Amino acid sequence: MNNIQPQILDRKSVFLEIGRSLLPVLKSKYFYIGLFTVITGIGLNFASQTYLHYYMIEGKTLPMLSDMILDHLPVIDLSLVYDIFSLLLLVIIGIYIVQKQEYNRLPYFLLLWGIFYIVRGIFIVLTPFGNPPDFNGSDPLFNGFSKFELGVYPSGHTGNAVLLWLLVNDRKYRWIIGFCLFVIIISLFLAHSHYSIDILSGFFFAYAIRAFGEKYLKVFELQTHIHTE
Repeated sequence: MNNIQPQILDRKSVFLEIGRSLLPVLKSKYFYIGLFTVITGIGLNFASQTYLHYYMIEGKTLPMLSDMILDHLPVIDLSLVYDIFSLLLLVIIGIYIVQKQEYNRLPYFLLLWGIFYIVRGIFIVLTPFGNPPDFNGSDPLFNGFSKFELGVYPSGHTGNAVLLWLLVNDRKYRWIIGFCLFVIIISLFLAHSHYSIDILSGFFFAYAIRAFGEKYLKVFELQTHIHTE
């Protein structure tokens, strides 16, 4: 019993310290702009997939493509794997921010993440390919995080993982995220959930958004604003 109370006090002090560090971020307008961007991006993806769903209900078809890699791979339902590892990445990035005390970068992370999903929400309608022929849908536990599993270019699973890999500055965390990215890519290929071009284009979309952010959006890292707002 004597040892339990100090442990409880230590945990309280940790949470209080995290709260004190987050408070300036939560007072910043940049945090809410980043949060709004994420919500908009996720909402646009759902809206785009819903649009494609009703597009097909009207009797129209989305073209299925031949794929040099998928055509030579067996179909193994690993949708649960890539969904779990995608969620795991969010936990890892949260731990990274707390451990490295990079709370000031949270608005920047949210903004770039949101921009990626806004761009994806547009592109899956601009290039409305049908799902690969052998893809039978994700595991019902997650169902691809969406009611309608339509819209393939670029891959959200891949692009999100690559973007997080680019955003972290710590070598150890890059190795961890890189491993998760590897598992996600392999499971996407084996599940035939995306065409090769969807998976590989996720790298280029993520890199382009990160490069754009580094050039024009560094203000969202709050170095000069966190103490004044």
